[in-house]
Amino acid sequence: MSTSGRAYESPLRREQALATERRILDAAYRLLVDQGYGATTMSAVAREAGVSTPTVYKVVGSKPELVKRVYDVTLVGDAEPVPFAERPEVRAAYEEADPRRFLAAYAGLGRLLLDRLGPLLATLVAGARSGEPELVEFVATINGERLAGTTMVARRLEEMGALRPGLDVERARDLIWTLNSIEVWELLVRQRGWSPDEWEAWQARALVEAVLAAE
Repeated sequence: MSTSGRAYESPLRREQALATERRILDAAYRLLVDQGYGATTMSAVAREAGVSTPTVYKVVGSKPELVKRVYDVTLVGDAEPVPFAERPEVRAAYEEADPRRFLAAYAGLGRLLLDRLGPLLATLVAGARSGEPELVEFVATINGERLAGTTMVARRLEEMGALRPGLDVERARDLIWTLNSIEVWELLVRQRGWSPDEWEAWQARALVEAVLAAE
């Protein structure tokens, strides 16, 4: 008999809990994209997921916490507790020694993320613009996270000695942060009809022209 005082969690029970969370997150994603933030109630998510409303609150917390969890899981593509910066595709990009290939790999990562997140983010950003207080805070949070990521890119380029003359890390970060924003993606892909391939190719060229020293 165990005297550790810790409850035993069977692999089956953990698998069932993860499956329940996945159903909730998938349901919330669909409703948020189709209906928007305001119309996506916790009870609607519960019905869509086939669980009770109390279960939704127990698994993911409040509605803002649910939205952030949907965003985080969609960002990395799964529910594993591995930060995005430590994912194999990100580590491979940062191992590129040539600055142009590095930015091309970074553009590829951006395309991957926006393929996953674009529809959701466009909906949430629109809600923030309409004045949803919880979404205003959410967009500020994810923009801060993205700014931290683009700072890493700019610092990597500085380490390579690749930034164009007169451009410091902070200004390079701001340029990269703007070019790979959801707003630019939405203008080109959703409004102007660019394909993901066209967006990625343009992104790689635009990043090079914006921040790299001429060869």
